[in-house]
Amino acid sequence: MRAPESSFGHHVRTGPALKMDQALLTFHNQLNEEVQVFYTTDFCYKCVYQHLVSVKPDNNNSSATISTRFTLTLQVQIQTRNHTLCRWSQTYEESGHYSVWIQVVYTDAVCSFSLDKSPNNAHLPLLVVAFLLAITALLFVVVPYVYRRHCTKCKKAICCQDPLDCVQNVDGEAADQPVTKTSRLLSLDTFRGFALTVMVFVNYGGGGYWFFQHAPWNGLTVADLVMPWIVFIMGTSVVLAFSSMQRRGVSRLQLLRKLSWRTVVLMMLGFCFVNYSPRDGPLSWSWLRIPGVLQRLGFTYFLLSLLQTFWGRTESPEREHHWRTSAQDVFLFWPQWLVIILLETMWLCITFLMPVPNCPTGYLGAGGISDDGRYPNCTGGAAGFIDRWMFGDNMYRYPTCKEMYKTVQPFDPEGVLGTINSVVMGFLGMQAGKIIVFYKRRNVHILGRYLVWAALLGISAAVLCKCTRDGGFIPVNKNLWSLSYVLCMGCFSFLLLGGMYFIIDVKGWWSGQPFINPGMNSILVYVGHSLLGFYFPFSWEIRFQESHWELLLQNLWGTTLWVLIAYLLYRKRFFLKI
Repeated sequence: MRAPESSFGHHVRTGPALKMDQALLTFHNQLNEEVQVFYTTDFCYKCVYQHLVSVKPDNNNSSATISTRFTLTLQVQIQTRNHTLCRWSQTYEESGHYSVWIQVVYTDAVCSFSLDKSPNNAHLPLLVVAFLLAITALLFVVVPYVYRRHCTKCKKAICCQDPLDCVQNVDGEAADQPVTKTSRLLSLDTFRGFALTVMVFVNYGGGGYWFFQHAPWNGLTVADLVMPWIVFIMGTSVVLAFSSMQRRGVSRLQLLRKLSWRTVVLMMLGFCFVNYSPRDGPLSWSWLRIPGVLQRLGFTYFLLSLLQTFWGRTESPEREHHWRTSAQDVFLFWPQWLVIILLETMWLCITFLMPVPNCPTGYLGAGGISDDGRYPNCTGGAAGFIDRWMFGDNMYRYPTCKEMYKTVQPFDPEGVLGTINSVVMGFLGMQAGKIIVFYKRRNVHILGRYLVWAALLGISAAVLCKCTRDGGFIPVNKNLWSLSYVLCMGCFSFLLLGGMYFIIDVKGWWSGQPFINPGMNSILVYVGHSLLGFYFPFSWEIRFQESHWELLLQNLWGTTLWVLIAYLLYRKRFFLKI
């Protein structure tokens, strides 16, 4: 009897060629009855056991390829009596061959284990790459420092800090007039470039490691960190850019035209470029995905810009010492806070109070085989129901929960309801920008407030999720953009931006390279890697699929090329702006 195939294991007659994150598990049945083997994984919340293999009696054996990504729980049952002989949990290692012997010892049936072939060290490629990247990062810090210390021939001090800052004339010689140092916040460009570089790497595959890919449902991986960082940075940039334009006397009508144009362009890029596929031909309504990353960024940017346009402040704040002054960056913007509170109240009410047909009210699970298989068609609860009602099949067809939870409903991580919390995430970024504007050149106040915000957001997220992956009031969930997820990512964002601000803008210990250049050309890098990322020279056909070596090299190579392209475009002073 052949077991149904799955990503975690399937029945085979002979030893298969193992790929990345796979091991071979052989069951030897020495009983006189047929046994069934079932499995589940610890990452799958309250999931129904899935059938793995059937093993015939009287010294027969059967093999299965199993996943090595997560800890597996397996159980062996006698088919006729539905009696569990043994159950165990184990994390298997890549390319290892394991045996399970089902036999009678005295009068009891037991399972014993043996290792037939030693596994590979799946994390060795990652350790080697991490070591090389650490050396490279050290060089980016040490070489400019040594250069500045020994730059005695350069007549202008700014040339010692960064040769690219020297203005040159047509002949390539230094200009006669000294260059004024830019007021651009370098840490913000570096943060944006860092987030974008990580996004390119994980979109290319992250070397095939599961923690560089999105979490199946609840929980956090590296890939889940990137999008909120970009939204947070967008909010900070909105405050800095619009405050500058308002101080220069740009009218409200001109600001509305600018933000409307940029919103339309971002959404058109999302619809046309991101959905483009050479294999599928021209755009077709039958498969076109309506929600998307750039669409969400465009809508979020539109609302944040409206808040700043109508309720931003151009005058300098008061600096008298009283209790309101210590939180003036909050109290002076009470209309904006009122809008955000109303939006979050709407998200909470819809998520937890709106009835969903054939699903429990307030359901936040993945559906499928989770929750003991009781709600198979309830993926995403209210969020999934609204998107399926609005978009039908024009959604993301392969959500991260599909493989593990065996879901059948489409679910879009950039859906309508999650966009509300994307606006909240961007508003936290706006708060970071207001702190910079209000406490300009008062670095202790800026860094102190960043730490306070990080602590408040982190504690709030911990309370909501109860410091667990699945058992909290509101689990941390990127697919839903849950409130706890936004608060958690807001905490990380304040800490990262504050750390980079201190190292780059305050102390000048780091110039922001190599991330600052992609951060200045973010639209070009994002659209470029989406369109060209799976063509040579950014990628090629993988030949060695049994380990992570080649795939990790390919993904790092493609990411490095985009960083290099951004650097060359910076040298040419070419920036794609909207």
